[in-house]
Amino acid sequence: MTGYLDRARESYDRVAEDYAEFVRPRFAADAVGRGMLSAFAELVTGPVADVGCGPGHVTAHLAKLGTQAFGIDLSPRMIEIARRSYPHLRFEVGSMTALDVEAGSLGGIVAWWSIFHVPPAALPTVFGEFARVLAPGGHAVMGFHAGNTQLRPETAYGHPVDYDAYLLPPDHVAKLLKRAGFDIAARVELEGAKHPQAILLGRKNTTRRSSMPHR
Repeated sequence: MTGYLDRARESYDRVAEDYAEFVRPRFAADAVGRGMLSAFAELVTGPVADVGCGPGHVTAHLAKLGTQAFGIDLSPRMIEIARRSYPHLRFEVGSMTALDVEAGSLGGIVAWWSIFHVPPAALPTVFGEFARVLAPGGHAVMGFHAGNTQLRPETAYGHPVDYDAYLLPPDHVAKLLKRAGFDIAARVELEGAKHPQAILLGRKNTTRRSSMPHR
């Protein structure tokens, strides 16, 4: 496993319980984000992977919207919390850089603020994986912090952490998604409490192949 994945996994194992307590009420208050997820849920057919699912609250929300949602996260501790909180749903340890999912088998991918720790140079690999596992016409929705800055926090959620975080230009993320074989169906930009935010909804193109290599 590459270094940035190791550091993110270890950090989120450490903060998992406090992160879960912090993020659930914030998600409940995010009407715009939940609105985008509702639109996504109406569009998808087939299984939906919530990659970087954390403590599972978004996966559970997607399931309530009628999707066949399951969660994947790098942190074993996060997966423990998700399984404990939502025992009726499926959660697995895994990485969005190499998904243990059959090619073309998913109707949707959700990356809800989970590309925050992916170095920009690794985003083509991640988006290539999204395109690989989605069926033609499948949808991907992602929320992320917008900007063009690399952060290196020393603490988060009351604990020491050892990861980098990235504010990403929405135009650049949209360009990478298009190169991976997606058409951008919707785009929302928000002010955010600390940083600007963006949400992109993409649809896997049914007529042209991705220009990014898939494994």
